[in-house]
Amino acid sequence: MKILVCDDHKIVRDGLKQILQQLGGSTIIKEAGDGNEAFQILKEEQFDILLLDISLPGMSGLEVLQSVKSRWPSTYVLMLSMMTQNQYAILALKMGASGYLTKDTASEELILAIRRVSEGGKYISNTLAESMALHFSKDTSRQKHEMLSGREFEIMVKLANGKSLQEIANELFISDKTVSTYRTRIMEKMELTKNTELTKYCIEYNLI
Repeated sequence: MKILVCDDHKIVRDGLKQILQQLGGSTIIKEAGDGNEAFQILKEEQFDILLLDISLPGMSGLEVLQSVKSRWPSTYVLMLSMMTQNQYAILALKMGASGYLTKDTASEELILAIRRVSEGGKYISNTLAESMALHFSKDTSRQKHEMLSGREFEIMVKLANGKSLQEIANELFISDKTVSTYRTRIMEKMELTKNTELTKYCIEYNLI
């Protein structure tokens, strides 16, 4: 089995690689620090699984996921995140991810997820599955945030948490002008005008 680990923190990559060694000697593991580096590696060789962080500098993990599934559809993608909101998991699965795990998951669960995904299955934790079941049991016709792209959703959550355009730009390694453009798009799609309204909406739908 060949696995590519994509995360912008080397200490996280090293930890994940150490856990993945439990899969056995025939497992080949390579690493990338961002989406562009991952693309370069994927162009050169085929991988069974991409273990992908959802928060990356430059392109977000969701944008990388979308591109990978378009260009290398046979590569299974397992998303990793520090964020527990089910909306990120729902977006990722809709965009073609084979699974979604939070980074605080036990090593045994990661190994189980890798094995499940490598066989063509899907993997989410029991807790997340329950949360998603509740989500789908509700009328979602009025949930405007589902019209947002992965990057727009990510920025919306940061704005709703009170972060400034400059703070978001620094975290995502993009310009504050780009963040401002995203904010305008978000507000148009959500039919809102103020950050306070955005925060209220996100609290109502348990997005923050």
